[in-house]
Amino acid sequence: MSRHDASRREFLRHAAMLSGAAGAAAAPLALNLMAMSTAAAQTSDYRAIVCLFLFGGNDAANMVLATDTESWAQYVSARQRDPDPLALRPAGTPPNDAAVAGSPDALGGILPISPANGVSSAQNVGRTFALHPSMSAVQGLFASGRLSIVANVGPLVEPIAHRDEFRIRRRPPQIESHNDQQYLWQALAAEGARTGWGGRLGDMLASRNSNTLFTNISASGNAVFLAGQQTFQYQVSGNNGATAIGGLTGQLFGSSAAAQNFEKLIRGEGSQHLIARDYAAITGRSIDAQAAFSEAFNATASRVPPPDGYLNPQNRQVANNGLATQLRTVLRTMAAREQLGTRRQIFFVSIGGFDTHDFQNGNHARLMAQISHALGYFDEQVTALGLRDNVTLFTASDFGRTFDSNGNGTDHAWGAHHFVYGGAGLRGGQIFGRFPEYGFRHADSYGNRGNWIPQIAVDQFGATLGRWFGVGDSDLNRIFPNLGNFERRNLGIYG
Repeated sequence: MSRHDASRREFLRHAAMLSGAAGAAAAPLALNLMAMSTAAAQTSDYRAIVCLFLFGGNDAANMVLATDTESWAQYVSARQRDPDPLALRPAGTPPNDAAVAGSPDALGGILPISPANGVSSAQNVGRTFALHPSMSAVQGLFASGRLSIVANVGPLVEPIAHRDEFRIRRRPPQIESHNDQQYLWQALAAEGARTGWGGRLGDMLASRNSNTLFTNISASGNAVFLAGQQTFQYQVSGNNGATAIGGLTGQLFGSSAAAQNFEKLIRGEGSQHLIARDYAAITGRSIDAQAAFSEAFNATASRVPPPDGYLNPQNRQVANNGLATQLRTVLRTMAAREQLGTRRQIFFVSIGGFDTHDFQNGNHARLMAQISHALGYFDEQVTALGLRDNVTLFTASDFGRTFDSNGNGTDHAWGAHHFVYGGAGLRGGQIFGRFPEYGFRHADSYGNRGNWIPQIAVDQFGATLGRWFGVGDSDLNRIFPNLGNFERRNLGIYG
């Protein structure tokens, strides 16, 4: 999804902010950053939030599963449907190498987890849980207390406690629409919103940074999640850092002189037109910012080794993991925090392919393996950087999917489970929120396919992360427009 073009007023505000971040037009940003190095962020005062967005609507019912006797029976009954049943195999079932790659038989049994607040929790009494068979690294993170699960989250306007309230309570528009729900998850507003809650968090705390330009960083293209009023997203790529304007370095049309003259042209040297000169100055500061970012970023290559490949269960081959590569970009940017002058940062990464109406078995197994491998890599490297307590990563997605199967896939629904990793004070190895009932036409569902009504709002989830990030309660109301409609503002994820 793309952020809509900024208005003229927004353009001027962003230009002024960039000018302030970069210093006077005559002083390249790189020199300003060098001057600010003595005031650079220290690890003890650094915090970052990473949004991992699962585009397409993740089937959370096959990612985190309730395995108590009644729940498991309902699950198998709903998902053991021809021609390609989706029901995963019970814990302890050995993988069948003769089965079709990526199928439940080939994957083997689900991976049990033991929440510290599991069967003893008043919300989840008597229930047991497990993860998808491809998520062994996530199972390890959960067991070690470095990751927790937030059950049944989704965009809400106000609480909808049960099925009978579904028709009479206010609810978000188009709850099963990709575009609408991606905007609601990222911006808490309808499609076309110009700011996201990550960007609004950045607005509140960008003053902690010596250089505000590198507050909101996307390693996955344009995302409304990172768009703020005063801060805006800085997009970077995996190997080269910030994207440079083509033709400014090396040779242009076989000539180094042509490249130099091209830079003079876009910097507006000699122009007498006031608007052209102002635009050229902004472009010039952008060029300086790219050079400064790339210099700091390139110096971190040896500190964060590239990820190994992951085992793709769909074909039993080792493959590159693009999500892990994005996270390496995030890690390298964090490693450059002192050179970049940042103490608070918000990142965006993503992985697509979750619109699994068809051929879900193989595709979903591959996606689960990629996420698990990437999170394992991220944990290993953020620990090596000494930043595990300083970083929180959470997952988000358009929506969950139907509890039943359409024969070889699942369809659009609403509520879904999500992961939250790391961060000082994380109450790890737990499930927060009430895990939904399994089956059809029960209190936790709407419609006839067992679609879950979220019991935790994105506003509540985000406000809990924002509080950890250092945003005060009064400011949380400005960032999360529906927060005041919910009695519980803090989910207790952090102790």
